[in-house]
Amino acid sequence: MERQVLLSEPEEAAALYRGLSRQPALSAACLGPEVTTQYGGQYRTVHTEWTQRDLERMENIRFCRQYLVFHDGDSVVFAGPAGNSVETRGELLSRESPSGTMKAVLRKAGGTGPGEEKQFLEVWEKNRKLKSFNLSALEKHGPVYEDDCFGCLSWSHSETHLLYVAEKKRPKAESFFQTKALDVSASDDEIARLKKPDQAIKAFWAPGDAGVVFVGWWHEPFRLGIRFCTNRRSALYYVDLIGGKCELLSDDSLAVSSPRLSPDQCRIVYLQYPSLIPHHQCSQLCLYDWYTKVTSVVVDVVPRQLGENFSGIYCSLLPLGCWSADSQRVVFDSAQRSRQDLFAVDTQVGTVTSLTAGGSGGSWKLLTIDQDLMVAQFSTPSLPPTLKVGFLPSAGKEQSVLWVSLEEAEPIPDIHWGIRVLQPPPEQENVQYGGPHSSFVTAWMLFPAMLCKMGFAVLLVNYRGSTGFGQDSILSLPGNVGHQDVKDVQFAVEQVLQEEHFDASHVALMGGSHGGFISCHLIGQYPETYRACVARNPVINIASMLGSTDIPDWCVVEAGFPFSSDCLPDLSVWAEMLDKSPIRYIPQVKTPLLLMLGQEDRRVPFKQGMEYYRALKTRNVPVRLLLYPKSTHALSEVEVESDSFMNAVLWLRTHLGS
Repeated sequence: MERQVLLSEPEEAAALYRGLSRQPALSAACLGPEVTTQYGGQYRTVHTEWTQRDLERMENIRFCRQYLVFHDGDSVVFAGPAGNSVETRGELLSRESPSGTMKAVLRKAGGTGPGEEKQFLEVWEKNRKLKSFNLSALEKHGPVYEDDCFGCLSWSHSETHLLYVAEKKRPKAESFFQTKALDVSASDDEIARLKKPDQAIKAFWAPGDAGVVFVGWWHEPFRLGIRFCTNRRSALYYVDLIGGKCELLSDDSLAVSSPRLSPDQCRIVYLQYPSLIPHHQCSQLCLYDWYTKVTSVVVDVVPRQLGENFSGIYCSLLPLGCWSADSQRVVFDSAQRSRQDLFAVDTQVGTVTSLTAGGSGGSWKLLTIDQDLMVAQFSTPSLPPTLKVGFLPSAGKEQSVLWVSLEEAEPIPDIHWGIRVLQPPPEQENVQYGGPHSSFVTAWMLFPAMLCKMGFAVLLVNYRGSTGFGQDSILSLPGNVGHQDVKDVQFAVEQVLQEEHFDASHVALMGGSHGGFISCHLIGQYPETYRACVARNPVINIASMLGSTDIPDWCVVEAGFPFSSDCLPDLSVWAEMLDKSPIRYIPQVKTPLLLMLGQEDRRVPFKQGMEYYRALKTRNVPVRLLLYPKSTHALSEVEVESDSFMNAVLWLRTHLGS
């Protein structure tokens, strides 16, 4: 990605950021029921949810917009918006009932102080609120989960019950010395009545509404970080809400995610991860037959990609709606090399067909599919997300999808991008595993677009060890961090500098998390190459991070050793962790460094960056530390994200020149 003229003033950069940050992001979509007009026409409503940065309020706002899609059964005749966008302030989760006649909403309301915020479960029907439950007042459980990992709001097939996931109710902590009031007004009968067990409330998901299918994770002897970690040991279960029996449905020695029931309520597909070592990897697509109780692998792990062939499944979650109308095919999106494409798999024979291959080179994300009508997002590095709909063609004709845009985004001018494939030199080949692969896809990203518009050439390096090129490629990195990944990035930088007309004396680095780890390695191992560096929550010392992170397994595995929860590293393991850490190269560092740390980061605790900061300070290396007190690993809060970007721009301007 590149542009020519550098913006020189911070005010220009701030104005540019304000403009580009207004680009909204699609977060969810669902389809309403089929409607037939009095003239015989058919249409469906598409309900979409979006998020957008609001720099005035310094928060991410959520809003919804509806569209109408007129069709003739297998193609879209006309599509367009139905009214303007409406902010959905306070909505945490929402879900249409199977028939589309009702909608459930989990809403937060109340103050912002401790204990002041309340959660309500609302049921809406037509133009009125049918019911509202103050979940906080019921005191049955703690807060309801509304995140990507555990958040769930599911209607029973009969539309009489709702299923959600909440924190277990915990007893209120009190001082041993707190005086407790004695209620002498209650009679013995009233006290006995208060102690009666609560009536069980049944919620359903499984066929017949008799029970719930769910994923359960192992959490003993302690919980490990689960966000972005699909390798956590877990299994698929069915709990019979009538008899109370809990039944194991899958292998309990692996990791699974996102079970999805077919429209005919006969089969469940889910993702299964055969290795508990890498945090994210190629997965299997498994199918469980509800009536025969037989499990089969529909799509297996792909060790190595051959040419342009399918390279495996790399999505962490299947869309809530992913089945074709005939319950035969499953549609999903997955990274393939440097793109993200849509695929349809025939669950009977296991064949996988791309729905978007041969297009314009951008990336796709499936939001939902219902009655073969697909709702998807498309974007490129120069095109913000565009909303599209199209019908899934019959088997064998999958590549003939006719996409119709519901919401077109304007391309950002003066941004040119492309994919460059590099082969590592012979001395850097990993003889056991395959070649280079991608962790970036050709989708819209705010920071690279901003830098490009400011006049920088941006290189996003797909080093070996990320997803999209087969399982062997992923397994090549554990034991080789700090070497293979670092050499891949340096090789890519040197190749581009040789082949393009860029100023080799004005090269800077930006990276976060593992990218920050690589950036800090590069300024230590190749100090003459880089004039400035910006690192966000970087791993600095694998050995010291082991005892404080929520992913201690990463520290052990990436150093090249097997992990167990009771492992106590010996001197050789500690030595190997230090050898693979950026802290080892401190004496060679001279590149000015800006560190951005989240004080609430559990993944890479901020003390990692502090350790590096102090070591560089004592050696008089130009270094600045920004510590965001309430921020976590992603530094994604609107105020933090905008502040960190502007500080990064000023740092680059100071040390690269205007």
